Amino acid sequence: MTIKLVALAVLCLMTGTAAAQQPKITSLMSEDLPESPGREALMITVEHAPGESTAIHRHNAHAFVYVLEGSVVMQLKGGQQVTLSPGQTFYEGPSDVHVVDRNASDTKPAKFLVLLIKDKDAPALVPAQ
Repeated sequence: MTIKLVALAVLCLMTGTAAAQQPKITSLMSEDLPESPGREALMITVEHAPGESTAIHRHNAHAFVYVLEGSVVMQLKGGQQVTLSPGQTFYEGPSDVHVVDRNASDTKPAKFLVLLIKDKDAPALVPAQ
């Protein structure tokens, strides 16, 4: 099921705006949360090539981001744009819309870890306006 969720996330990213590109998404693990029936934790890495961005999206999940390499620019609808470097973190709530998600560099790749706490079998990512 995890592979299907990652494939869906990639498909959703590909159907976004023309400026958006397809990051490399790697599923690391998924684990049911027995204390919260019907919920799971999904851990992925996202790698942006130089200058790459993703389409506007949401997760319908609690998303915890940790930057591993490079720098990324993140912004939620109604929030401030921030540039994050290795070791810095970012949070998206279930109702947040992610309007900016891009590599801050046109020459170096960026990679970040994402932990999603979400409904089991729900898509990891959905397009948003």
